[in-house]
Amino acid sequence: MTSLIAVLYIIAFALFIYGLMGLTGPRTAVRGNWIAAVGMGIAVVATLLTPGMSDWVLIALGVGIGTVVGIPSARKVKMTAMPQMVALFNGVGGGAVALIAWVEFRTTEGYAHEPVYVAIASLFAALVGSVSFWGSLIAFGKLQEMITGRPVTLGKVQQPVNLLLLVGSVACGVAISFGATSELLIIGLLVASAVLGVMVVLPIGGADMPVVISLLNALTGLSAAAMGLALDNTALIVAGMIVGASGSILTNLMAKAMNRSIPAIVAGGFGGAAVAAGGGSGEQRPVRSTSAADTAIQMAYASRVVVVPGYGMAVAQAQHAVREMADLLEGKGITVSYAIHPVAGRMPGHMNVLLAEADVPYERLKEMDEINSEFAQTDVALVIGANDVTNPAAETDPSSPIYGMPILKVNASRSVIVLKRSMSSGFAGIDNDLFYDPKTSMLFGDAKSSVGDIVEELKAL
Repeated sequence: MTSLIAVLYIIAFALFIYGLMGLTGPRTAVRGNWIAAVGMGIAVVATLLTPGMSDWVLIALGVGIGTVVGIPSARKVKMTAMPQMVALFNGVGGGAVALIAWVEFRTTEGYAHEPVYVAIASLFAALVGSVSFWGSLIAFGKLQEMITGRPVTLGKVQQPVNLLLLVGSVACGVAISFGATSELLIIGLLVASAVLGVMVVLPIGGADMPVVISLLNALTGLSAAAMGLALDNTALIVAGMIVGASGSILTNLMAKAMNRSIPAIVAGGFGGAAVAAGGGSGEQRPVRSTSAADTAIQMAYASRVVVVPGYGMAVAQAQHAVREMADLLEGKGITVSYAIHPVAGRMPGHMNVLLAEADVPYERLKEMDEINSEFAQTDVALVIGANDVTNPAAETDPSSPIYGMPILKVNASRSVIVLKRSMSSGFAGIDNDLFYDPKTSMLFGDAKSSVGDIVEELKAL
């Protein structure tokens, strides 16, 4: 049986890695997800075959509840709500790890007869898992707009309070690892780290949420790996390390894409209070409106059009209409491509997934570094719901909260048309200077309806 379990784990881990490789592109992502899911199923079976496994009724009950809750949630969730779903599911993993650590403390009488490394790994898992769970709940609340997406801070005492909570959590863990067996210590560790998770995420603004979700995901993976070490469970160790490593790499890449350091993001302050364009003077500047008919004519006589998708496109579910519009333009001999910012939308790859859903050819999707040099040769840049990632203030206004963040340089195009419901600000809570550029025209309304009107006008030309 031991040999069989080892073989099953090896097969599962190979499928994890192979499935992860498939997630690198839209064409192979679904297949990769299924492969990894099969691997996880095999790992679960191998774990259930472990000698000494008992409480089958509780195991079956847990699997049943998870299935009843998980499948409908995954099937019904809208693509626009996927980031908060990811945050919630990720948080549940961290919370489960923290509870397992508590149970291990109780069943081993405070790790009294366990090796030191087991106590340390379990306590680390408890601390990090609790931070991840409660931090993920706050991220979910911000994305779901159950709580404000703006930073909520304690002002100058924010960081000292966070440090005090961290020191308190670690102190409880150190006391336990040196032989203390009072259950109040493990409860204190879990409570202090829970408050720390809340206090770390609350001050972070909406513009940083994609990075925060990725960071919390990495923390959950690390806590699972540590718990696997404590339990001598190979599946938890390997799966946790894969999640932790991939999440850490993604977090680092996204932070670089925003020209931000991870400590600066955790420290909060990005995506602060809304200010008006032009240094927050409150100056009212005119914008130029346009119509679907004028937009269609302008694009029909262009030689190159770049579509810049953002969260507004996701909310309106306009990707299929955008694909139809692009097909009509290409039928007229116009080159159409798509500019993808690394943090457009609310999670990494948000725009890629939406456009892949509409069967947009993958080679038409251009990453920021590739497309920025092409905007100067672009006749029309069509911005659909993107806000902060196109804001020139990131390059021109040192007082702007997003100053230094790399953007899509759509303002270098010969003409810019922005599809937007209103003049409201984006996640960063600041006005967009692009809207007031003389080359920019605003087409107000729901993105799907606006693109549909443009399609009808193109058909009539």
